[in-house]
Amino acid sequence: MASGPPLGRLLAPVERPLRRVLRPALWLLVTLPAVYITVQFLRDELGADPIDRAQRLSGEWTLRFLIASLAITPLMRITGWGWLVTYRRFLGLAAFFWALGHLLEYIVLDWFFDWNEIIKDITQHWYVTLGMLSFVLLVPLALTSTKASIKRLGGQRWNALHRLVYVSVIAGCLHFVWAVKKDISEPILYGAVTMGLLGARLVWRPTRRVSASS
Repeated sequence: MASGPPLGRLLAPVERPLRRVLRPALWLLVTLPAVYITVQFLRDELGADPIDRAQRLSGEWTLRFLIASLAITPLMRITGWGWLVTYRRFLGLAAFFWALGHLLEYIVLDWFFDWNEIIKDITQHWYVTLGMLSFVLLVPLALTSTKASIKRLGGQRWNALHRLVYVSVIAGCLHFVWAVKKDISEPILYGAVTMGLLGARLVWRPTRRVSASS
């Protein structure tokens, strides 16, 4: 008889086929939106303000992947599928590279490398400050996302470092709320999901076992 959490036992028949298709499906999910946004931008099909629209879309996908990476831990807990840890790291790195693209759009397309104006914008507008903070916190997480980094830092220090993702995602949600000028229903939804996932971590206290992501 299969062991593990009830949901894991219930989903046991689909576990093996899911493992076969999940990685290619996630690669498509990560790359296709980037292709779509690029094509739409080059064809001038992103509306009256294509730069703003491209930045909005890249920022949204950054948050989606970041929130998805946080969702893996509760999903592992309720299914008992330890193999999902690989995809937690995958989604975290996807969020970082989307955030990097979002930042490059801001630097290159929005300000054309005008560093004085960029610094002024970051220091004078809180939503930009929060967006930059969210990205900066992701940098050490991306750089230490390997198993070798876990061994080098040690499990306790590595886990402590990777808890920065919680601050990063909260800062990202606040950045989204303040960046949106009218309808804030979508950023509020992202924030609510994030709070739910972080709340789950308070209910399910993390084990001491070192895994491949936070």
